[in-house]
Amino acid sequence: MSTVIKTDGLTKRFSRVTALDRLTVEVESGVVGLVGANGAGKSTLIKILLGLSPATEGTGQVLGLDIATQGPAIRERVGYMPEHDCLPPDVSATEFVVHMARMSGLPAAAARERTADTLRHVGLYEERYRPMGGYSTGMKQRVKLAQALVHDPRLVLLDEPTNGLDPVGRDEMLALIRRVHADFGISVLVTTHLLGELERTCDHLVVIDGGKLLRSSSTASFTSATQLLAVEVTDHPVDRDFDADAALTARLTAAGLNVRADGSRVLLVEIAGDGTYDTVRDAVDDLGLGLIRLEQRRHRVAEIFSTRSDEDQDEHERGDGAGYDAYRAAAAGGEQA
Repeated sequence: MSTVIKTDGLTKRFSRVTALDRLTVEVESGVVGLVGANGAGKSTLIKILLGLSPATEGTGQVLGLDIATQGPAIRERVGYMPEHDCLPPDVSATEFVVHMARMSGLPAAAARERTADTLRHVGLYEERYRPMGGYSTGMKQRVKLAQALVHDPRLVLLDEPTNGLDPVGRDEMLALIRRVHADFGISVLVTTHLLGELERTCDHLVVIDGGKLLRSSSTASFTSATQLLAVEVTDHPVDRDFDADAALTARLTAAGLNVRADGSRVLLVEIAGDGTYDTVRDAVDDLGLGLIRLEQRRHRVAEIFSTRSDEDQDEHERGDGAGYDAYRAAAAGGEQA
């Protein structure tokens, strides 16, 4: 793997706010998620990486090119999908993507050929001649992805690509993003405030808040297994008044296991050794219940925000809680994903 983005002490100050605060991070090739609440500094970072906005302090490189002095060269090699709707309504997808391909330096014939291939890849080939003003939100997002890919970049920066999409549209967009890397070998940096999306899409996660780096590590390390079993059982097949969860909790507690509820109908059992699985299975069988789920629980990305929220709540009570609301909002977003 190679480093595609590297920053060292990157800082961006505006008159009344510091958008990035001494951010030092390395992003390897693959699909990388940049996660943070709205206002965390994600879009500012992308603009600086593209050479569109100068940093106040610090340095950075994209594909080995200096962001301060080699902005045009970076933009030749990088695709960018903006967050906001910026498509001309009276132009077809083909006309627009061909134009963007020509702007990237492709000859006319190559631009048309690449446009057809790219629109087919994002699922818009049949709709390519329609004016984009009549497109749905999902179709517009696909056009923006297509124009970011048409010149065959080495890296694409996708700013909130699932913004405004329904759950089905989000899943389809996330599948496209995975294919960008899997099928074409293009590295992807994708920003979002919906944490659940990144767990199943990205190889690596970079978490920022208030322009500061909270954590940068593989998705697997974020979602590593805990020492808890998630247990879910059926209701009693005969006695509908029988409280299955309460009875199972009592039985497992009597066996010396620590048990707590985790939302509706899920019990978390602390693993006390290899025999814990057998103890749970036997207790469920003795009670005449059916076993729906018995699996080792994994961490969720949202938990890093929940943990930090608890810490920031203490700071908030001391009069220094600037980040608390942002963490809470981000964690809530992850639960909705």
